[in-house]
Amino acid sequence: MPQFSQMPQFSQLSQTGISAGVAIALIAPTFLTISPVQAQATDALAALPRDPDLVVECDLLIVGGGLSGTAAAYQSLKAGHTVCLTELTDWVGGQISSQGTTALDESRRQRELLFYSEGYRELRRRVEEKYGELDPGGCWVSATCFLPYDAHAILFDMLEDAADAGDGELKWFPFTVPKDLTLNAAGNQIDSLIGIQHSPQPDTPPLNTEPLSATIQDAYKYEDSARLDKTIIQFVPPAAAPAGPTPWYVIEATETSELIALADVPYRLGLDPKSHLNPSSPVETNDPYCTQGFTYTFAMEKTESPQPQLIPGYYLQYEPYFSWEQTRDYNAQDYYDYVFTYRRIWNADPVSEDRIAGVPRPRPGDISMQNWTWGNDYRPGNAVDNLIYTHDQLAAQGQLAPGGWLGGLRQETLRRGEENAFSYYHWFLIGTTDSQLDDSLKEPTPNSRLLTGHDTPMGTAHGLSKFPYIREARRIVGRPSWGYDDGFEINEVDFTWIDFSDPFYIENLDPATYEALRVEVAGQAAIDALVNETPAGEIPQRRRSRIYPDSIGIAQYAIDFHPCMLESPPEAPGNIERPGVRQAHGQAYPTQIPLRALIPQKLDNLLVTGKGLAMSTIAAAAYRVHSYEWSVGVGAAMTIDFALRNEVMPYQLVESMPTLDPLMYELRREIELSGNPTQFPNTSIFNEDWEDWRPW
Repeated sequence: MPQFSQMPQFSQLSQTGISAGVAIALIAPTFLTISPVQAQATDALAALPRDPDLVVECDLLIVGGGLSGTAAAYQSLKAGHTVCLTELTDWVGGQISSQGTTALDESRRQRELLFYSEGYRELRRRVEEKYGELDPGGCWVSATCFLPYDAHAILFDMLEDAADAGDGELKWFPFTVPKDLTLNAAGNQIDSLIGIQHSPQPDTPPLNTEPLSATIQDAYKYEDSARLDKTIIQFVPPAAAPAGPTPWYVIEATETSELIALADVPYRLGLDPKSHLNPSSPVETNDPYCTQGFTYTFAMEKTESPQPQLIPGYYLQYEPYFSWEQTRDYNAQDYYDYVFTYRRIWNADPVSEDRIAGVPRPRPGDISMQNWTWGNDYRPGNAVDNLIYTHDQLAAQGQLAPGGWLGGLRQETLRRGEENAFSYYHWFLIGTTDSQLDDSLKEPTPNSRLLTGHDTPMGTAHGLSKFPYIREARRIVGRPSWGYDDGFEINEVDFTWIDFSDPFYIENLDPATYEALRVEVAGQAAIDALVNETPAGEIPQRRRSRIYPDSIGIAQYAIDFHPCMLESPPEAPGNIERPGVRQAHGQAYPTQIPLRALIPQKLDNLLVTGKGLAMSTIAAAAYRVHSYEWSVGVGAAMTIDFALRNEVMPYQLVESMPTLDPLMYELRREIELSGNPTQFPNTSIFNEDWEDWRPW
């Protein structure tokens, strides 16, 4: 069993600002040198309560230290750039660290071939090197389940090595949030970004003591509080930047796409209207409130004897929601063992012959990370409880005004998500009811303890992840281009395995929309169908994904939904999932990451990664997993490096589409030669045999 009292010192380094290596500068308030601000007067700067405490220069500012942000930093450091990386928590890695989901979501064939970005392969290699195997947890949902605090350590070592190899410099800003943007005179480039870094006030507990909801809005306020001391930082391009169309770039890599809202570029949120491009959508008009559920993960340890449990006073409010969910030929103990081992991240007895779901049953000392749909998923979907505020809600609150940004999340919903997670832990141990199955399948099983403390897997005194696992964010609307008059977007029809001859689509789409759908998915047969006026039901359907000539990375996972609940609050007795959302759920072909999906409207030196790409909510249900986030971060970083060297803007590489710009071809070639694929093997418009590429 891991010795949590011997937690590596990287977490202390990230909070104190002590240098972790020659090429990496860790920035924290204690060691700041105050610089005078030299900037034009703008509304954003005028909103500052005082001059910035620090002005920091960098070639590339990455806002958000999740997997896509970490990947972008890794690749940029290898290219020799000076990179500023900000993060709300003190861990890099997002999904696999601060959000706790260290059970890697991977598609079957891609994993068999190890067909990943170079850095993601290196991450997996270092996990195996750390533990002596890829799956120290012995989980059954993935080939790789491990401890979240190790993910941060591994990734930070990778960043340090990348900086050494490429002679780059990383300026790392933990506990730092974006607050304001300033634009150039033309309004088409980000000139600077104001961030706020926080640290605990003297004689107050260390950070990561309270759950996120208790401190998040304070973290975004300029003023010091009784709890937090604030440092105002202005990020700017290098004063000696070479001549070119822009002196620097900014990457949006936050978990909820904060910069998209803060910059007020066109974006979408929630369910998209039903159309021939997203025919499985359950709504006729956009519903911005129904996004996928978010999850506060936690780690629990199996014990030899029953443990005392202090049941929270709010437990009965959330108890009606919880369920084992899946109908199986199991008794109550089997269900407990099944869900415990689902995402087990430490296996104390890997050779045990007593098994469930093909893996050893839980034994004392085993540690499980919980991420369960009818458990610690919290799934609001209405205007009164949605987590990610809409544009109209933000405007009404004043968050879009200079100095008004508070993170764009509903604090009350975060708090309820935390309460739901704590309640699920107790239901797991003492519950006797099941909202989806027979109550006889749920019996008390008190032999467990919640792992709490700064030296435990989640790195928090309370035991929940530092940030919730976010499955869906704001998504930009790309720029208009050939075939995309209203703006580029990745859609359901571009990669789903669904057979659209299914009666559901004939019955639920009007004839014109159904015909447009069948033409859209006909592939090379589309022209013949139009010329010959082939009846919609007789038009063949391609058995592959759309091919993107401007691909800068790869992605594959099933279209996997955790739908919002129909009524508010989500935990209400008898509540159900929003009907129809799972219609698109299922198999998906391997696909690509087109550069057009990263380029927002209005701003030329901002690229969007993570879950903020130009894509529909159905596409986002697949483009959200670990290897995809790494691939899109790499693609963004290499595009920026290429653009700086060639004195061209990213949008100029794709504005001639469908004709492929020679520079776009050269960029793809560089990405491929660096060990980062932009397409899957033997997947082209001339090959319709993609049968081997089922993700599950």
